Amino acid sequence: MRETAVIIVAAGEGQRFGGPKQFVTVQGRPLLAWTLDKFIQHDQVDDIVLVLPPAHLNRPEFQNFPKIKAIMPGGTTRLASVQAGFKAIERLAPEIVLVHDGVRPCLSRDLISRVIEAAVSYGAVVPIWPIPETVKKVTGKKVVRTVDRKGLFTAQTPQGFQFKLLAETLNWAQEMEKESTDEASLLEQRGVSVYTILGERTNIKVTVPEDLTIAEAFLELENRSRL
Repeated sequence: MRETAVIIVAAGEGQRFGGPKQFVTVQGRPLLAWTLDKFIQHDQVDDIVLVLPPAHLNRPEFQNFPKIKAIMPGGTTRLASVQAGFKAIERLAPEIVLVHDGVRPCLSRDLISRVIEAAVSYGAVVPIWPIPETVKKVTGKKVVRTVDRKGLFTAQTPQGFQFKLLAETLNWAQEMEKESTDEASLLEQRGVSVYTILGERTNIKVTVPEDLTIAEAFLELENRSRL
């Protein structure tokens, strides 16, 4: 039987937010708890590794979640945090590894399923969403040019990988002292093909306080639809 493990990266300090946003209360629970629910409730997800800021490893609200195999201290960069999480699942050697931002709580079950299936088929996959607004390249306060947005997309998570491929890529990144804002870009730097699937408009990353209001509204709609 195929096994899938998820690394949930929630080690940020929230400098743009004014504090660790993953612990902000949304409808009576930490934002991160809503994210965890999505993977815990998915029957294709077997194991979860949670990566938190070192000062928050013992937060009681995350100690008894099912499927969580380890809570690891994050590093000073996203890549260091992902590498820490990966070390905790190496012994499990799952077929598929997903990496997800802890502050993206509004993804659907369907998206998780599609990422897993695409990772099985292609080796590496990233959900994407088309950029709807006009894009300007700016220097200082002056517009340099309007960028043709055809073919431009934002990257989302969870990103999915076959275990061996991600292991090789993380080892390569460490040896070559590479950095990146997501795992897919590391594979790109290695010359490995990364495939895409359509993400979800609601799968937002909470970065600033205004995002929290939007995420809370999406979660409220989800809860109402279950009634």
